[in-house]
Amino acid sequence: MIKVKICGLSREEDIDVVNRVLPDFIGFVFAPSRRRVDIETAAMLKKKLDKRIGVVGVFVNEDMGNIIQIYKNGNIDLAQLHGDEDSEYINRLRESCGCRIIKAVGVSDTLPPLPKEPDYLLFDALSRQRGGTGKVFDWNILKGYHGLPYFLAGGLGVDNISGAVNALSPFCIDVSSGVETDGLKDGKKIENFVRLVRRSSK
Repeated sequence: MIKVKICGLSREEDIDVVNRVLPDFIGFVFAPSRRRVDIETAAMLKKKLDKRIGVVGVFVNEDMGNIIQIYKNGNIDLAQLHGDEDSEYINRLRESCGCRIIKAVGVSDTLPPLPKEPDYLLFDALSRQRGGTGKVFDWNILKGYHGLPYFLAGGLGVDNISGAVNALSPFCIDVSSGVETDGLKDGKKIENFVRLVRRSSK
């Protein structure tokens, strides 16, 4: 079954919702963003999170030492990299802390050269702001792809998620703005989204 990640959680109410619906992953954004959380908030929220849910930390060109510390403190389980992190950076990060690594790839008209070092890729619409635009890219670009397991992101919501699941075979569906109302996570939208992914991927 295709997994689900709800990204950009920042409030205790968000944790209450995901503890009910049990997505496979949630994301804490440590990079500059309106969804950004500090380390103290992430630690507090992680303590309240159901232990069956994996936690992804989202970073952009972050000092490697900070990621290692956040991981070793138990605040994240995976690191999602949205910046210019190269093969050397990815290999050093894994050697230093052993965490699984997701490398984000911006997609426009074609797939760019893809790194081989991460555990997973994340495909999102190409943007200057390194993701989080809520825009969809052409999923046909991924048909025939047979590389690393990947997270599919970019403009996903209850209106198009069944189509995405039927068209592709991602490892995980990643959503943020598609389950928000007025910039905040919406419990009903999260519940509907998770249910639709799981129903469509059976």
